[in-house]
Formats: sequence, structure tokens, C-alpha cells
Amino acid sequence: MADIDKKSVEQIIAAVGGKENIEVATHCVTRLRFALHDDSLVDKDALDQNDLVKGQFSSQGQYQVVIGPGLVDKVYNEMIAITGGNRASKDDVKSAASKKQNPIQRAIKTLADIFIPILPAIVTAGLLLGINNILTGAGIFFEGQSLVDVYPQWKDFASIINTIASTAFTFLPVLIGWSATTRFGGSPLLGIVLGLILVHPDLMSAYKYADAVNSGTVPVWNLFGWEINKIGYQGQVLPVLVSAYVLSRIEIFLNKRIADSFKLLLLAPITLLVTGFLAFTVIGPVTFAIGNVITSSFVYVFDTVPALGGLIYGGLYALLVITGMHHTFLAVDVQLIGTQGGTFLWPMLALSNIAQGAGALAMVLILKDQKSKGLAITSSVSAFLGVTEPAIFGVNIRYKYPFVFGMIGSAIAGVLLTINHVLAYSIGVGGIPGFLSIFPDQWGVFFIGMAIVLIVPFTLTLLYGKIMIRRQQNNSSADDTKNVSKATTPTTTESVKGSAHQALSGSQSNATSDADAVDVLEVLAPVTGEAVMLEQVPDPAFAERQMGQGIAIEPTDGKIVAPFAGTVVHIMANSKHAMILEHATGVQILIHVGIDTVGLKGEGFTVHAETGDTVEAGQLLLEFDRDVIQAAGYPIITPIIVPDGQDMIESIEELPGTVNDLKYQILKIHLKQ
Repeated sequence: MADIDKKSVEQIIAAVGGKENIEVATHCVTRLRFALHDDSLVDKDALDQNDLVKGQFSSQGQYQVVIGPGLVDKVYNEMIAITGGNRASKDDVKSAASKKQNPIQRAIKTLADIFIPILPAIVTAGLLLGINNILTGAGIFFEGQSLVDVYPQWKDFASIINTIASTAFTFLPVLIGWSATTRFGGSPLLGIVLGLILVHPDLMSAYKYADAVNSGTVPVWNLFGWEINKIGYQGQVLPVLVSAYVLSRIEIFLNKRIADSFKLLLLAPITLLVTGFLAFTVIGPVTFAIGNVITSSFVYVFDTVPALGGLIYGGLYALLVITGMHHTFLAVDVQLIGTQGGTFLWPMLALSNIAQGAGALAMVLILKDQKSKGLAITSSVSAFLGVTEPAIFGVNIRYKYPFVFGMIGSAIAGVLLTINHVLAYSIGVGGIPGFLSIFPDQWGVFFIGMAIVLIVPFTLTLLYGKIMIRRQQNNSSADDTKNVSKATTPTTTESVKGSAHQALSGSQSNATSDADAVDVLEVLAPVTGEAVMLEQVPDPAFAERQMGQGIAIEPTDGKIVAPFAGTVVHIMANSKHAMILEHATGVQILIHVGIDTVGLKGEGFTVHAETGDTVEAGQLLLEFDRDVIQAAGYPIITPIIVPDGQDMIESIEELPGTVNDLKYQILKIHLKQ
């Protein structure tokens, strides 16, 4: 590893506001993580100009400075020596950073922590309901009739799909109870039981409550003259959220006071009994009423002034993504579906995804740098499929105007959707596949909205971008033109070599024989799954390639093997989630299992190698428990990075695809002659 320039480390300290501005600092395998007293004191330009810094960004109260694997620990050690500060863990930084968040930010983060782990189940249910509605929706394929009406042999098939799909929504309090109790520090099993209690079949379904009130047939329990409504909380969010919090507090309180020998007998029964009574007598009725008020308020606004609602929510949704506040509206969507039968918010979300993707796609025709073009292409595809973070953070925010034009297109489409009362019956996948969540009789309007968010942001971004380029060309001086001419003419050996480098990486040139092991290092997949571009990784440090080139894999199993014969040069000792391997040629790669999985502190990880070990290709290096990682709310997508600064590398080819065989090549690293 390279020696650390003490002056560069001192410049990093100065750039983050000096040692007086550093409350707590730690590091992971790739970056320094700071909890700063005042983020506004950060000199971003100075950090960008620092040779040690590969990138920087602020996330959830932490300021993160990307250094790169193998070097970050040395930078951290030097920083501690210079500042005289104490070493800290990631939890210390996370705790300090959370103190800077206001109550609203903390509430938003809590909701995100609860809903993100259960999102796959809800998305799956939404997609399956979309298939069921295609089969059962009248007028889609035949005038006035559904597919199952014309072909009745498909009726029971559709019924089975509907049963499978509706389960996640029917037992939504169970999913929320599990996730919320986990988040609040209680027992997940008790959270599941709590959710089941709130939807017990002996209770009147919440969906029938309104009719029962009108007819005066609401069943009640009579507790010594105190009548309590005997109703369930299907489709409700607030009752189970608050009940899960109360359950966790009671369990934690009792756990500290009941002797271990009596816990099995007393802890769970007392916790569930007390929480259950509170849920049915106080928490449920109060939060049920509050939830209905919130829902009614949204419905009132969108019914009374639908155009204004669509303009604001449709236009500003991308801003909500930047702040993280978009997670808050997952609860509102679920509540609307449970009480109103559909949500008017999700259709606008789906079109906002497409709008940002269209803006990023237009940048492909504007940007000149091939690396930036590649980022724009892959991130736009990701946005069209419902994941906008790569497009927003990697491209649109950086250049500003594609982000703004995306918001404009989304606002126009939002007005169209709301004045036509377009609803989604579930929250499924965003982007183009989002139409599967829309009621089939409203597809026509939704597709018109889709055309708007494709055409408006793309056209405005392209026109404005071309105008900006023309202005820059007109304002350039004669000296600038001369310098540009020199820079783009490969007259020196170095520039010719650079052109060959671009040709090799951009067109997969055959100038270097792939069969020649001296010239090309073939990196095999270390884990089975789907190999995708780095832009799809939900972390700016990887998605923006701040640390280097590479690829990522969505794992389908939990085993990491050596992608080539070499040496293990570094393993994260405590967290075990990342390691660096070195080939005989000197090329190093980083394998990083999941995102932010350093927070698990090694839970769910089993290492089968040690630093300094010589390993063969295909040798088992690490095992990880996918369920543990996902239950903790961390993405399991695994980046495989070739860190920058390796002089022996000429270019790198990335080979995405389905990895069923661990002999599948994910990278070809072309070495200099």
C-alpha cells in the first residue's frame, strides 16, 4: 500500500472544518465517516482537490469522505495521531449524527427503517395483483368482458393468484408488527403475534366497520359495563406501529426486572396481555381515529383541488427522495389502500421515476465523457424500472437542469392523473412497470401521463443542454480553443496510449488477446446471482465510481469464493463484510458484501480465510446469512471494485449478466505492456 502523505491528511482535517469541528470519526473499508458539529464548515472544493479523496457526500447526519480500500485505515490512523482524538465505532458516529436530526427527521428515518424491510413482500403482492386484474378486468381484451369470462378455465387460476397476492395486505399488521418491534428493540416473534392479534378472525374486519356503524351492528366486548368495539385493524398502519412501540418498551422494562429462571413463564405472557388490552382499549381506537383523519385530509385535498395536489406532489416527489421523506408516504399509501381501496399517490411516484430517467437519458446526448455517458445510460434504465437514486444522485443533481426538467414533467403528469382520479390498488414497482398497479380501466390516462414524463423532461433537457454547450463554445477564448485542440489531438505517446485505452474499454478491442493471461486478468464471479452495473448500487461511493471501476452482484446464495488465485491482503476484522484480494500481477480487488453491513458487527458472517492466506480460484472465503442482512434492513447487493491508482492496469471491461456458474467472468482487466 502507498505511504500516506501527512500533509494531505492535515488538509482533509482542515477541509472538514478542523479538529474542533469533528465530534466523532470512524472508518469502514472504503471511507472516513464523520459526525461534525457543523456541516456548513466543510470545504468541498478542498476535498475534491485532495489527492487522497475519491469522493464525498452527506448521508443521515454523517459526512462521508471516500478514500478507498486498503488506504482508508492508514489515513484514519494518521488523522487520529494528528488530532489526538479517540477512536470510535460506526455506532458512535451514527449515534452522534442522529442527535443532529430534528424530531421530524428521526421520525422519517424510523418509518424508513420499518417499511423498507417489508417492501419486497408488498411489491410482490402488488405485481401479483396486477396479473390478477389483467385476467379479471373487464374490457382489457374483450368488449365488456374479462379474460376469465371468455375463458372460464382460467377463473380458478386467477383466484389462486388473488389469494396469494392479497395475503400481504390482509395480514399487513403482522408484517409491520415484526418490522416495527425489531426496529424498537423488542422480540420480532412477539411483534408477529401482536400483528396476528390485531387481525384475529374473531374480530370484525376493519373493512366492514363503516357499514356496521351505519347499521348499528358493531360488535362489542363488555368489560364490567365498559363497551369496547370488537374490531380488527386490517389495512391500518398507526395502531400496530404504536402498539409495537409499547410492546417493545414493556418487554425491555420487564426483561431487566424478571429473573432469568422466570422469563419464559412471565415475560411474553405479561407483555402480550398488557399490550393487547392497551391496543384494543386505548391505542387502537385513538390511532384508528387519527389515521382516518389523516387519510380523510389527503382525500379532501385531492378531491377538492386535485390539480393543485397533483402539481405539488407530482412535482416535488423527486425532492422528497433526496431528503428521504418519500419513505413517510409509504405509510400513507398503505393506509389509503386499506381504507379507500386505492391510492392516488403511487401513480405519481411511478411517473416521477420515469421523468428523472428521461432527464438522465437526455444527458447521454449532451455529455462528451464516455464514463459519464455510461453512468447516464445505466442510471436512466434503473429509473425506468423504479429505482431513481442512481439517476438523481449520479447525474441529474450534478447538472441540476435535468433534475428540474424531470420535476416539471412529473408535475404536469401529476395534474393529469389527479384530475382524472387515477388510482393504484397496490404499491408495487415504480417506473414503467408501475402500470400493473393501476386499475385497468385507468390505464389509458396513465399511459398518456407516461408519454408526458418521457417526452417533456427529455426534450427540455436536450434543448437546454445543447444551448448551454453552444454558449460555452461561443464564450471560449482563442487560447482555450487552442488548448482544447492540443488536448484532443493524440500527438504524444501518452495521448495516443490514452486513445487506445478508450478504444479498448469502449469497444472491446481485440488488440489485446483475451487468451493471453499476461495481458488480461479474467476475474470470475465470487458469488452467484445477477451481475449488474455499479450505478444500481444504492450508495453514491460505489454508484458514482468514486473508488474505482467494477461491477456488482445481487446474490442468490450466501457464499463468497475467490475470483482468481491470489493472496488475501485485508479482511475487515470486526465486521467481516469486506476483503481485498491481490493477484500475482499486483492487481487488487475489493469484495464488499452488502451496503452499510459494517453495522452488523460481523453478525451473519463467517470468514474461512485470514489476512495473508494464499487462495486458489473458487476457494470458499466467506459465508453470509442473507436473511440476517435483509432483516436488518441492509441491501445485500455486493460490489466488486478494482480500486483506482493501480498503475499496471490499462483498462477494465465490465460483463454484466446472470451468474449461475461461478466460472462466469464479470471483469476483464487489461494490463499494460
